[in-house]
Amino acid sequence: MKEKPVYLDNNATTAIAPEVLDEMLPYLKEFYGNPSSMHTFGGQLHKKLEEARERVAALIGAEPGEIIFTSCGTESDNTAIMSAVDSRRDKRHIVTSSVEHPAVLNFSKHLARKGYRVTFLPVNNLGQLDMDAFFKAIDDDVAVVSIMYANNETGVLFPIAELGAALRDRGIIFHTDAVQAIGKLPINVKELPVDMLAISGHKLHAPKGVGALYVRKGTRFVPYIFGGHQEHGRRAGTENMASIIGLGKTCEIAKTHIDEEATRVQAMRDRLEKALLEKCPQARVNGDTKNRLPNTTNISFEFVEGEAILLRLDEHGICASSGSACSSGSLEPSHVLRAMGVPFTAIHGSIRFSISRYNTNEDIDKVIEKLPPIIKELRILSPYGR
Repeated sequence: MKEKPVYLDNNATTAIAPEVLDEMLPYLKEFYGNPSSMHTFGGQLHKKLEEARERVAALIGAEPGEIIFTSCGTESDNTAIMSAVDSRRDKRHIVTSSVEHPAVLNFSKHLARKGYRVTFLPVNNLGQLDMDAFFKAIDDDVAVVSIMYANNETGVLFPIAELGAALRDRGIIFHTDAVQAIGKLPINVKELPVDMLAISGHKLHAPKGVGALYVRKGTRFVPYIFGGHQEHGRRAGTENMASIIGLGKTCEIAKTHIDEEATRVQAMRDRLEKALLEKCPQARVNGDTKNRLPNTTNISFEFVEGEAILLRLDEHGICASSGSACSSGSLEPSHVLRAMGVPFTAIHGSIRFSISRYNTNEDIDKVIEKLPPIIKELRILSPYGR
């Protein structure tokens, strides 16, 4: 029997939790009706739809009516930004960061080509937002500010509460891509001054193809997808019921595992990081090591190609990443690490390990055993002669 892979690429996607799959299956088989139908067979799903909405809302301290179901985090991000600019046609300035996920970064570039003025805020060498640049960028023409809660490549956290408080005083719509933070950190939108917040199911052990957008009550909102009356007229299209039910279940479960993320998961991350830095000379952690997600470490192994490392790890059944999964296939180095000023000799040898509650200490042991010899061998083969 083939050995189970050591999966340390959970910021790219996660396994569906067994309890989530169990709750979804009846809605893929017996209960396949349309929740908008008048007959009982379809109409009975409406109750499950609203139950899922309540579960998602409970995870972030929202009201159920503030949750809109979407197809993914990218749709949630695009919807939030487009809603903000559509609801404020007199405003032509968008402010975001230079290290956003492509869902925000590339959509902002698209809007720039449409004539909007976009400010991409810089970060320092630890991946921390340049706050002076943020305050200088805020003017009377800003339609929306979109800053991620946590970076998907480095795990670095952004000062969302501080940013939101400054924007609320100015009446500017504030959106955060919280895709990587949901389920890993406690988030309460009753206390957090954000107007819109994006969630993706497959980052927290729900299926792919489902997400949610939190829209604070009273926030101006213009739909991105038009058609039927679904989602109270805010997002047209027949609901992906099985996956929405799965998202609701995974949010209910995630609420009970927040402490585990900050203890057991973080301890595994820290042990892996410490061992690799000790056993691999000329290795460095990218990003703020004190203010980051508990499950993520991004390590550069200088004078080695990240792709070669990943291929060698894959031979041992170990899954990691050289950056964002949404950027795979590109030969360009990570835009996040470039923005941080990571040296050329390190940027191409960066590996992201992202752990989940389903990982074990044995998984970490295997990486600690297999990776240092790989780095040593690849350095011998490197044209740099290290």
